[in-house]
Amino acid sequence: MIGKHMRHLNRYKDIVVAFSRNGLGYVIKDLGLNDLHILPKKAELKEEKNQEDRKTLGIRLRRILEELGPTFIKLGQVMSTRPDLFPEDVICELEKLQSHVPQFPYHQVKAIIEEELDQPLEQIFKYFDEVPLAAASIGQVHRATLDSGEDVAVKVQRPEISKKIDIDFEILMEMAQLAEMRLDWAKRYQLKEIVEELKETLKMELDYTIEAHHMTRIYAQFKKDPDIHIPLAFHYYTTKRVLVMEYVCGEKLQEVIDQPNQAQLKKRLAEQIVNATFKQVLIEGFFHADPHPGNIMYHTDGRLILLDFGMVGQLSPEMKQSFSELVIAMTKEDTHQMVEVLLDMGMAPDDINKKALTNDVDRLMLKYYRQSLKDIRLADAIRELFQIAYKHRIELSSEFTLLGKTLLTLEGTIEQLDPTLSLVEMAKPFGERLLRERFRPENIKDSILNQWFEWYGIWRDFPDYLKQLKAIVKKGKVRLEITMPDIDLILKKLDRISNQLSFAIILLAFSIIMVGLIVGAALTGETTILWRLPVIEIGSFVAVGMFLWLIYAIFKSGRF
Repeated sequence: MIGKHMRHLNRYKDIVVAFSRNGLGYVIKDLGLNDLHILPKKAELKEEKNQEDRKTLGIRLRRILEELGPTFIKLGQVMSTRPDLFPEDVICELEKLQSHVPQFPYHQVKAIIEEELDQPLEQIFKYFDEVPLAAASIGQVHRATLDSGEDVAVKVQRPEISKKIDIDFEILMEMAQLAEMRLDWAKRYQLKEIVEELKETLKMELDYTIEAHHMTRIYAQFKKDPDIHIPLAFHYYTTKRVLVMEYVCGEKLQEVIDQPNQAQLKKRLAEQIVNATFKQVLIEGFFHADPHPGNIMYHTDGRLILLDFGMVGQLSPEMKQSFSELVIAMTKEDTHQMVEVLLDMGMAPDDINKKALTNDVDRLMLKYYRQSLKDIRLADAIRELFQIAYKHRIELSSEFTLLGKTLLTLEGTIEQLDPTLSLVEMAKPFGERLLRERFRPENIKDSILNQWFEWYGIWRDFPDYLKQLKAIVKKGKVRLEITMPDIDLILKKLDRISNQLSFAIILLAFSIIMVGLIVGAALTGETTILWRLPVIEIGSFVAVGMFLWLIYAIFKSGRF
């Protein structure tokens, strides 16, 4: 497998060294990568056991990702949004990932912009600051002024970053395949699918036109809201590698958090952030998925400014309903309803132990039993509930897990502003509003119409389905799959049927013999030794007894 990609062996070397240097050399050994001749000498791979053994897996993993550069840093940030896949201590460390990447030079920025927009930079901007405002793992941001006079922020993607990410994910996929071949846990958790899902999430962030679309959509949500401001995207100047957006100035939320004697302001900002998030999640169904202080600014006119729309979540109407029902069931301590909603939210295996699932949810609710709503951490409760779902192999949509991560980030931000604020108390009115809207006449009408159209489509296509089935049957391609437990059951039933059939045949034969004897004696009028015995009476008695026993057996089986 590795031989197919000899050109990547230097990158393999970087990965092996990073794992070994941070005390995870055994992972490389388990995958068999230490057998490659191009890899460093064993002395270079030696683990610092005295120091590394005292570190958690999360710390080691975070250091490895930071050492391997932008792709792996961004990958770690995406991984931190999946509490359903990774343990809590690992998630906590991944949330600390810092880019620590150098700025790339202005001449590369200029070349990328001119290549993407097919114009000289000077014709697009009156002014362009060569020193970036910020640099991150994927790109960096410069302040500029358009030729038309608008102040803008220009985000430019790092040179060759897309190609580097493709190479790194090619290697990660190969490592995942090796892991599934060699390690039972990797096969059980379908590591290749996890890597593929993370790749798709990260690739979307590499397309700035998608981020611009996200900005426009959320901008429309808050267009008339005096408390929230979303920067406007300039789509005409935006490409996959360049994003031009309205420049906004304000105070970083972290600076407000660090200010003393601002309790009233902080409380108001906390309520604004929570209301804005629940409006997006439960009303609009499209939300900013990373509301940490670095992505929020405070304007002196009282508005909050949301930034960085690379990571967003989307909930269907059914998902919104399920989440609101889950929150309300949690506040009512209704375990049965929580279990039912959890099963509706995901795909449960056929052999799920519903009783065990209910017991686990009961234990979770005991943890929060009779607590004041302000004392309940909604994000923790949701995360623990998702962990229970994972334990019982209920496959939840990635959008639900992203929502859980969003709530966790939101709760962390709110705690810094106003620790007394309860997300559960603030979410409950939104959930109740959503449930009320569900039963509004026009919504009921729309639901009925949608169901009617769905059934109409099924009936309309029914003749085609029958034709396809007929064609399959004619070709002899109908497959019957029977599992071993089913075969045992079928054999037992066949055995019972054969015994009952044999019994019926014997009874019939006995009856025929009796009838033959009686008819024969009547026709000949001769008396035999047999007739000196009460044969008819005995035979009749036996026949009636066998008949009654047969009727009793049929009724007892419950299959009459």
